[in-house]
Amino acid sequence: MTLPPVHLWGIDAPIEPVGGGHRNAVFRTTELKRDVVFKSTRRTEAQLRWLPPVLEVAERAGFIVPQLIETQDGRLNGDGWTCEPVIDGRPFLAEDLPQIAGHIDRFHSEVGQMDQRPGFASSRDLLTVMDGGDVDLAALPADLLALCRKAWTACDGPLGVIHGDLAAGNLLHTPDGPALLDWDEARVDVLAFDTLRTRPASATAAEKTAALAWEAACSWLIEPDHAQIVARVLKARMGA
Repeated sequence: MTLPPVHLWGIDAPIEPVGGGHRNAVFRTTELKRDVVFKSTRRTEAQLRWLPPVLEVAERAGFIVPQLIETQDGRLNGDGWTCEPVIDGRPFLAEDLPQIAGHIDRFHSEVGQMDQRPGFASSRDLLTVMDGGDVDLAALPADLLALCRKAWTACDGPLGVIHGDLAAGNLLHTPDGPALLDWDEARVDVLAFDTLRTRPASATAAEKTAALAWEAACSWLIEPDHAQIVARVLKARMGA
């Protein structure tokens, strides 16, 4: 098992693995005054540097967020790992997600127009380019590629900065408000990819289908078993 290089942050404390990371290894310290979490990362320094201003807006919108901690030499990516404070709280349930609808709407409104995260692409970009972030459309079977682009074409809502992975597992109830964790998939994309989770009654069929297509595409190389399941659901929904 590869362990995080905790010395890069000047930390000397016991660490233990944390379950629940589907795409990353996760460890946390256990004996610090304020414990921290280490996560393996595929993100470049530039991709991580895009996040702090986004997280500042999320805080103003009412979220508790884990601000990334620099290494002693000023990096956010420490040899393939990130470090952030531990945030403790009570887990959200799936049915709790509408409780943060107002926070997400405020975040979308206040973050304003930003350049795309370096190396990422929105679902709209992927109508004409082949890769961005975790998506490599060249790896998809031709029929699935065609379905994904058809689904994204039909989802024509506004674009903006999104969290990109609003799931109950990334949210905690804390005494200071809702904590929104794991901004690894944040990017500029269709706002509906967030709001269909927080306002499900208002989500259109096109938005739900586009989100399924995104899940299949971004998981294809990283979580292939999951991606195959999502792709079958997508094909059934689209009558393919």
